[in-house]
Amino acid sequence: MLHGYAGKILKINVGSGKQVAENTPPELAEQYLGGRGFVARLLYDSIEPGTDPLGPANLVVIATGPLSGHLLPGSGKTHFGTLSPATGGYGDSNMGGHFGPALKYAGYDCLVLEGAAEKLSTIVIDNDKIEIVEDETLQGKGALVAEKILKERLGEDFQIITIGPAGENKVAFACISHDFGRQAGRTGVAAVLGSKNIKAVAVRGTGSIPVYNAKGAQQKGEAMYKVCFAKPGFKTWTPYGTASITSWVNEVGAFPTRNFQSSFAEFHNKINGQAVVDKLLITDKGCFGCPTPCGKYGYAKTALGNAYVEGPEYESIATLGGSCCLEEIEEVAYANYVCDQLGLDTISAGVVVSFAMECFEKGVINTAEIGRSISFGSLDDVVYLLEKIAACEGIGAVLAGGVKPASAAFGGGSEQYAIHVKGLEWSGYECRNAPGMMLSYMTADVGAHHNRSWALGYDISQSDADVSELIKAGAGGKMDVSSPEGKVDHVISMQHSRPLYDTLGICRLQTMEIGFETVHYEEVFELITGRKLSWAEMLAISEKIWQLTRLFNVKHIDGFGRSWDYPPRRFMEEPVTSGPNEGRYIKKEILDKMLDEYYEKRGWDSNGIPTPETIKAYGLK
Repeated sequence: MLHGYAGKILKINVGSGKQVAENTPPELAEQYLGGRGFVARLLYDSIEPGTDPLGPANLVVIATGPLSGHLLPGSGKTHFGTLSPATGGYGDSNMGGHFGPALKYAGYDCLVLEGAAEKLSTIVIDNDKIEIVEDETLQGKGALVAEKILKERLGEDFQIITIGPAGENKVAFACISHDFGRQAGRTGVAAVLGSKNIKAVAVRGTGSIPVYNAKGAQQKGEAMYKVCFAKPGFKTWTPYGTASITSWVNEVGAFPTRNFQSSFAEFHNKINGQAVVDKLLITDKGCFGCPTPCGKYGYAKTALGNAYVEGPEYESIATLGGSCCLEEIEEVAYANYVCDQLGLDTISAGVVVSFAMECFEKGVINTAEIGRSISFGSLDDVVYLLEKIAACEGIGAVLAGGVKPASAAFGGGSEQYAIHVKGLEWSGYECRNAPGMMLSYMTADVGAHHNRSWALGYDISQSDADVSELIKAGAGGKMDVSSPEGKVDHVISMQHSRPLYDTLGICRLQTMEIGFETVHYEEVFELITGRKLSWAEMLAISEKIWQLTRLFNVKHIDGFGRSWDYPPRRFMEEPVTSGPNEGRYIKKEILDKMLDEYYEKRGWDSNGIPTPETIKAYGLK
């Protein structure tokens, strides 16, 4: 018996209707733990090179971790993965809420979807009863509306994930929605569900999870909650959630503004965490088992309409607010709501819209192509473009692929304004004075995503660098605050620790935001699974997964290598236009030096490919 796990992997071919529930292999749990580890291994083994991300041979893997669904702080995490339509390589996204625990209580550690249904369908999992229900009445329905309809139809005790019109239309950055405000946003997993004609998955689970030492795990879980409540950061973090960092990021000159032309917004106090509380908040909203609810459920009134919405989170504030220059929190929240309903990742959506605005501002595209004039700071223009993108209509059909293919289509030097790595749009930190954070984005396996390594705080803490030494090293502009020296080790360390939480199936925010100690996870992991692993041993497993996802990209992306790890030329050539980091940028020579060191420490060759010796050392093929 696998203690801590549900014990089954459910595989469904949504085209043929074939269903197979296999035992979760003990060696898979031993070597990859769960969550992100299960996703990476199952995808790598099952998808052949040359597979069309939007074809029936692609898979969607939904996986829980060994700590998912137990009575522990933040144990509601679920991991989603696929061959990404945004990048053509490894894609995954992590989501809170209640879906993962329900899947485990139904008896499954993983759900693997393949094939494609003929008509729009919903998968209904009621413990061991599984149905694929055709229902074209949900066609075109917003993600939030579809969830409400299914809740009313099936019952409140079903946990449901849905896609919006953007997923149905296979927009490359379409997202999965759950619990009226939780999203698996990145890498376009919802587009793959859309290509399979799956509008929703609904799960009800009433079973239990075998626990090695049930009484001990219960006592430890209760103790873990008490530790969280006693942390000094508990009372400062919880009231504002992720929006709390908005003004700090702006003050250090890392807040993306006007499509990352600048890193400082004069209007930051109108869209920060305090503004969320003062102008939107109705109540806090948490995920399964959460002692520190970062979700802020509120109501926004705007000239375009009013909406109940969860958020906006920091990333949505940064990309929809900062990058698109929406200067009122109500407008940011409304744009957030539109994205949620359409089923668009707010991070990529904000970057894509602001990219289009800059292209129009600089004459790369015109009113005839767009259908109207557009400008930074206009909520009406933001919503117009979001709706066009979700419908793949007019200019939206070009933007629906993301900034990388859109810039190739537009030409006119617009690749300079296309803010991405590996085809995935940049999340909410401008990095021309933060080399550690820049390297984090460059080397993230899914593309430009902060989830893998948040090194900005470390960059700022190392801000006493010697200016003359940086100038000698070839730093661009007035690169006089944060040295690139010593950043590689920190980035690598974070790339093992942050994704480990996604592997265990637990939220990282208790540790990252209020200082919850990792030793508690070692202790509760042993009580739940019966397996004694130190945090260092868990990190070694996370490191192995990192090597595997790099190999996934090598396997699936023609010509993959060093060139895929560079940021847009803007960050290497254009100085920041205003704010505390005005005039700064990071020259390519500096980035190459960091990449060389990073590759060497990873055991990769100069092109960023794992060497045969490294592959063998990690027990991979």
